[in-house]
Amino acid sequence: MNEKDWELLLTLYDKGTITKTAQKLYISQPALTYRINQIEKTFHVKIIHRGNKGVIFTNEGEYLVSYARKMINELRKTEDNLKNMKENVQGILRIGISSNFALYQLPLLLEGFLSKYPNVEISLTTGWSTNILNKLQSEEIHVAIIRGDHNWIGEQLVLKRETLCVASRERIGLDDLPNLNLIRYQTDFHLKNTFDEWWQSRFNVPPNVTMEVDRIETCKELVKKGLGYALFPSISLKKEDNLHTMDLTIDNKKILRETWLLYRKELLDLNVINAFVTFINDYYQL
Repeated sequence: MNEKDWELLLTLYDKGTITKTAQKLYISQPALTYRINQIEKTFHVKIIHRGNKGVIFTNEGEYLVSYARKMINELRKTEDNLKNMKENVQGILRIGISSNFALYQLPLLLEGFLSKYPNVEISLTTGWSTNILNKLQSEEIHVAIIRGDHNWIGEQLVLKRETLCVASRERIGLDDLPNLNLIRYQTDFHLKNTFDEWWQSRFNVPPNVTMEVDRIETCKELVKKGLGYALFPSISLKKEDNLHTMDLTIDNKKILRETWLLYRKELLDLNVINAFVTFINDYYQL
């Protein structure tokens, strides 16, 4: 197998169907099927079964996917190390960023970093903090910026701490919340769990959820129209939103949510990663 085969297997494993994989890789379905058959002939094993809902990997197929992931990571490390042998800060920086941080903080940060190091190429992944942490642990990315609790044992820096709050267009009282309309949005498990714990510490009835949306910005726009209240991390709110806010507390202590920079210490030997970590330290005045 070569690099294209590794990418094929990983994409098929991720997408779960021939159609979606072919679209992602910009190849025809017959060409994709032919390549899968060639891999099976090379190793004399069956690697997938086709079903009505997509493909199912055999044990042998799962093993080859694991091998492909390992080989892709090793290839990337080799490429990074070779580029690092030059004195200039250049090469690919693979970073994973939590969705909310990417939405509200990342553009200015990256603009500043790339203006200082224009020869750096950014490979960016965004998503829930739990998914970003998984990618860091599997060495798919060099550096992660995530939010909330985590179990990372490598290098870690707190970039900022922020409050969680109730936000509404009109001024409301906390004791009135069970009788008011709550608008929810999809978020990571840790933040949802924090909101739930706060609610249960204060009320013995469930919230009156009237709307559930997929994006935090959609939720905020609905709140700005007076259609209900919502619980937000303060990173998502701006002065121009003109919303009334109250910080969430438990036992009279504000609930704080941290933003973390995570990386492996040994990767600081790479110029591009060292430069990014140093830039972050200066940017947040750590």
